[in-house]
Amino acid sequence: MRPMTMLYRLDASAAEIARHFGARAGDDPWKGGHVAPGGFAPVITAGREFVAGPRPADRRLEARLIPRFWGVPPPPSAGERASPVYSVRNVDSPFWIGNLRNSEFRCLLPATAFMEWGTARDREGKRRQHWFAPSDQRPFAFAAVWKDSEVPGFALVTCEANAVLKAVGRETMPVILPPDPRAWDTWLYSDWKRASALVAPYSSSLMRQVDR
Repeated sequence: MRPMTMLYRLDASAAEIARHFGARAGDDPWKGGHVAPGGFAPVITAGREFVAGPRPADRRLEARLIPRFWGVPPPPSAGERASPVYSVRNVDSPFWIGNLRNSEFRCLLPATAFMEWGTARDREGKRRQHWFAPSDQRPFAFAAVWKDSEVPGFALVTCEANAVLKAVGRETMPVILPPDPRAWDTWLYSDWKRASALVAPYSSSLMRQVDR
């Protein structure tokens, strides 16, 4: 299977991101730039990091920005040499379902554009990069999920590609949430039955290719 999103941009500061998504920026130092696997990026969470057990039902924690590492340790069955896991390809996987069902492990991943590798190659034989962004929102939020380990990491949630991404050879795409605070709220706080309804391809009519 061809690798999915391996680079995205977040051309906004932590303060700008926090205002847009109604979150608290805190001391997040993000000033804008590219994010690649293995790098740190701001995510928006309403969970309790490094606290065992579910979030109390009567407590609604404030959404806030925190820096997290893109990638989580693979399951033990993958072996010691396995690479970190960067995306959720199957939301019903035993490796992910516990975190996805518990809303405090879901998070928003702010972005302004993302890159996908296409199947076509340039004159030098290198695969082409294709950059995409929603035409109806900037910044936007990917649906993501986090896990705690020695390094606090996150992974992108994926779904079937829409027609625009299929045209460049993609089979999957990251889940992009609608530009609606109610959708963001659903991903951060609601039960899995409601939140899972957001795991769907973004409308092709609202997707555009952008320059790097």
